[in-house]
Amino acid sequence: MLDGTLADKVAVVTGGSRGIGRATSLALARQGAALVVNYHDQADAELDQSTAASEVVAAIVESGGKAVAHQADISDEQAARGLIDRAVDEFGRIDILVNNAGICPSQDFLEMPVSLFDRVHAVNLRGAFISSQQAARHMVRQGHGGRIITVSSISALVGGSYQAAYCPTKSGLHSMMQSLAILLGPHGITCNSVGPGEVDTDMNRILPDYDEIAAQLANRIPVGRVAQPEDIADPIVFLASDGARYVNGAFLLIDGGMFVNLQ
Repeated sequence: MLDGTLADKVAVVTGGSRGIGRATSLALARQGAALVVNYHDQADAELDQSTAASEVVAAIVESGGKAVAHQADISDEQAARGLIDRAVDEFGRIDILVNNAGICPSQDFLEMPVSLFDRVHAVNLRGAFISSQQAARHMVRQGHGGRIITVSSISALVGGSYQAAYCPTKSGLHSMMQSLAILLGPHGITCNSVGPGEVDTDMNRILPDYDEIAAQLANRIPVGRVAQPEDIADPIVFLASDGARYVNGAFLLIDGGMFVNLQ
């Protein structure tokens, strides 16, 4: 069922085949947006992203929407620009970009190779920069504004003992959105970031004891549970809508109150 809040809009969601990206793609489509669902299959990946992306597209089309899947490693400049261009080629325009793709390998700082640090930054931060730049160029030329929404993290505000590569990318993403908000605001393009706390996703469930970890975390989250991907997708849809037309350069923490529960 299409609700129509984003009718005639075209959106690109990076990392749109699983987790928060999947939920966001489906939520945007329910509001009437046409979707380009990005995915990247890696040879050593445990999950088949191509199949997952196809399932997202099929669900959107079966509900009366429009969507295509597009494979691209956004850390590659040509591939990232091609992803954004696909939206314009397929649907004639781009109105919404959701920078969601990201990786979060855990490793002790003292043992971490520089190559791992570089890879995390290439995907999480560099990829969002390239995608945002290409989307903004189209949006400025189109002349009717747009929305760039980036999935940062609560890790932009706190450190992680095994996340010395990951946390800086998440704070960097919000800082980048603040800078773009200043530059692109005069063009009617708003740039915001969201900061999920703990979310029940495939990426987190790779941990063998995840259920136990989630239960422990739920004890310090005031709402009493970890987030589902849909809990993050719905605020992203709001930021993509006309209801958020005056929200620019903001960081929306979506963590059930975990961050403020320090005592």
